[in-house]
Order: sequence, then C-alpha cells, then structure tokens
Amino acid sequence: MSTSEKIPTLVFVPCFSGAPWSAEQLAPYGDAPKRTLRLPEGVDDMERYADHVQEAVADLDDWVLVGDSFGANIALALATRRPKGLRALVLSGGFAANPVDSKPWKALMRVIGRARGPLYTQLTLRAHAHRLASPFDGEGQVPWSEARSRELFLANTPAASFDARVRASLTADYVAALGRVEVPTLLLTPSHDVLIGENASRIMLAGIPDAREVVLPRTGHMFRFSHPVTYAAAVEYFLAAQPTLRKDIDA
Repeated sequence: MSTSEKIPTLVFVPCFSGAPWSAEQLAPYGDAPKRTLRLPEGVDDMERYADHVQEAVADLDDWVLVGDSFGANIALALATRRPKGLRALVLSGGFAANPVDSKPWKALMRVIGRARGPLYTQLTLRAHAHRLASPFDGEGQVPWSEARSRELFLANTPAASFDARVRASLTADYVAALGRVEVPTLLLTPSHDVLIGENASRIMLAGIPDAREVVLPRTGHMFRFSHPVTYAAAVEYFLAAQPTLRKDIDA
C-alpha cells in the first residue's frame, strides 16, 4: 500500500469457538489495518452478537467485515443494518438461516449442546470436531485435524456458551433481510463441508444484491485454520477488485 492510499480496517469476526483470530491467521494480510475480538459468553441471540461487533467498530470510519462460519452469520446480521462505514463483506462457510440440512443432526445438536462436564468434553466436542473435519485438513499451510479442533473448543468455549451458540445458530434467520446488504460481498466456500448445508451459499448468493462466490478447492470447513494463506489470498483478491475500497488521503 502506498503512502497516498488508505484502506479500510479488516474486522475479523470469530467462529463458533468464540476465540479471536490468531496471529497466524492474520499474518497473511500483511500491513493492512486489522482488528479482531472475542465473542461474549453465554449469548443465545444473533442480534446481541451483532451488537457486540458493532460496538467494537464504533470508532472506525471505513471497515470490512470478514466473518467465518458462526462469525459469518454475525457479520451478515450486522450488515443487514447497513452500518455507517461498512465497505465490503466476506462470509466464509456461513449461512443466512439454520445451516443444518440433516434433521437427525439438528435434533442431536440440541441434545448434545445441553451436555455439561465430561459429557461435553468427551461427547459433544468430539462429535462436533468430527462434523468440522474434511479429507483436506492435513494438506494446508497449517495441517489440521479433529484433535486440533477439539483442543480449540476445550481452550476457548465453555459448555454454556456452546449451548447458547447452538440455539442462536438454529434460530437466526436473515433470509428475508438479505436484500438489505448494500456492500460488495464475497461468499468464500470450502469444497468439502458436511457441517453447513449445500443450500446455505446458494440462498445468500441469490439474496444479496452484489454477491459473488469463490469455492476453494481441496478445503474443508476449517479452512481458515488449515489454509490461512490460501484463504487470505482469496479475500485480498476480492478486496483489490473493489475500487471504492481505496481512497486518496488528500482527496
């Protein structure tokens, strides 16, 4: 970036674990201004998560939301409010409404979400890590595994927060509000994802006026973790194609 140019702050919204994006995941964006945050605990309403992010960007004049998975739904919720300063939107592995196509898994999620103690750490998190996995997780810049996904949740996600986020994700519905998104939007989709239903990206692509989709080959739902360089390159390519995102400071 030259000294005569200013670019918006990239605001990275966490996934279901609630953990801020790591330095390893942010490094591929180089010197671009960046900000991330931790999700609040025990919140079961997507609008309250959107409130949390909106408060975190209140001091920014120009910003881009990059939301991953559960964080993509939060970012979408905020974007439908047409907040001042939002210039673009990136939604990876995201959804506008309940993303689980499988009725048995939907019912099971409600049950295992209520688990506590050893049932949570040994049953819920192992089952969830299995659903997050793909055959390509070990091929990326940061080899990933079911064990690493479980460790992520063990370190960052209390059982009560896991339960609350299950309820938030299963009840949020922004399908009717997709037309309110007024900024260029990238739908970043992994080629293999058993957690998020196949219709999720199609619904958003059809409903968001200025949306485009990029499917990253040989990636899974945890591609932000396993393929951070590939993921960032797709985001940066999209942003570079938006001329309105760069403005001359002297203008």
